[in-house]
Amino acid sequence: MKIDSLLAGSIIEAGATAADLEAAGYSGAWSLEGPHDPFLPLAVAAASTREIELGTAIAVAFARNPMLLANIGWDLQTLSQGRFVLGLGSQIKPHITKRFSMEWSRPAARMREMVQAVRAIWDCWQSGTPLRFRGEFYRHTLMTPMFTPKASDLGDSGPPPIYLAGVGPLMTEVAGEVCDGFLCHPFTTEKYLREVTLPALERGRATAGVASMDGYEIAGPSFVVTGENDEEIEGSKAFTRQQIAFYGSTPAYRPVLEVHGWGDLQTDLNTLSKRGQWVEMGNLIDDEVLNTFAVVAVPEEIAPELGRRYGDIISRISFYVPVEGDPDRWQAVIAAIKAI
Repeated sequence: MKIDSLLAGSIIEAGATAADLEAAGYSGAWSLEGPHDPFLPLAVAAASTREIELGTAIAVAFARNPMLLANIGWDLQTLSQGRFVLGLGSQIKPHITKRFSMEWSRPAARMREMVQAVRAIWDCWQSGTPLRFRGEFYRHTLMTPMFTPKASDLGDSGPPPIYLAGVGPLMTEVAGEVCDGFLCHPFTTEKYLREVTLPALERGRATAGVASMDGYEIAGPSFVVTGENDEEIEGSKAFTRQQIAFYGSTPAYRPVLEVHGWGDLQTDLNTLSKRGQWVEMGNLIDDEVLNTFAVVAVPEEIAPELGRRYGDIISRISFYVPVEGDPDRWQAVIAAIKAI
C-alpha cells in the first residue's frame, strides 16, 4: 500500500517539505485547494524531488475550465517527469457560485464531460488529433500550432492520470467510468466503502466496458487517533471528534451516517452548527462513532488495523495525526503500512 502525506504550509516551504517527505519514505505528497492555489506548491515540490508522486487532493474542477486544467496538468507532468496526478473534486454549489462565481448544474454529468474534454485536449497535443470536442457544457474546437505544446515535453510518461473525489453514488460512478483513480472523502467508513463506494465504481467501470478494478487506484484518507502517551491520545481523540462532527453536520454527507443508522445524528449536528456550538458538536461523537470513522491505536497498531479494514480495497492511504511523534517510531509505521 502506498502512503501519502499532505503538502501543507507556506509555498515557500513546499520544496523542503516535499524533499523531507520523500526522504522519510512517503509515496506521495498532495496539495489541497484551501487558502492557496493547489498547483503552485507542486511546481516548487517537483523541482526539489525525484521520486515522490505529486498530486492535488483536491483541485476544484468547476472553478476552472478544461483547457486551463489541461495546460496545468501537462506542465506539471512535464516538470515532475511523469510524477503528477490531477486530482479533482466538485465542491458544493454555494462555493462554486458564490466564491468562484462559476456555473453550477448537474455536477456528475458536468464532471464527466470536463474529464472527457481534458483528455480530448491532451490527445490533440500528444497525437495531433483535430480538436473537435462538442459537449453539453464545454466546447473546444480551436487549437493552433502557436498554442500547442510539444508532445516530446512528456517524454515516455504520457499525460497525467486523473483522479476524482466523490461521496455520492453518481459522482463515484463517473470516477469509475472516466478516471484513473478515486479519492475517498475523509468522512468515509469501511462499511460505506464496501456497500456504496466500491459498487458505484464497479458500475462506472462496467459503463466504460472494463470488467474489473485491476489497475484502478483507490486513495483512502482515514482519521487516525494515536499518540506517544495517554495524554496525547486523549487530545487526539478530542481533535478527531471535532473533525468528524464538522463533516457530519453537512447534509451532503448524511448518507454515510445513514448506512450505519445514524441519520438523526446529522440532524442534531447540523442544528448545533447553525448555532455555532462547535464544542457541543464534538460531544455528540461517542466512542462507537469515533471508532467507526477513525483508527484508534498506538502507532505500532495503526498498520495492522488499516490493513484489516482496507487492505483489500484501497491502494494508497493518507492520514493526519495531530501530535508530534518520535521520527524513528513513525519511520517503522510508514514501512509497516507500505508492506500491507
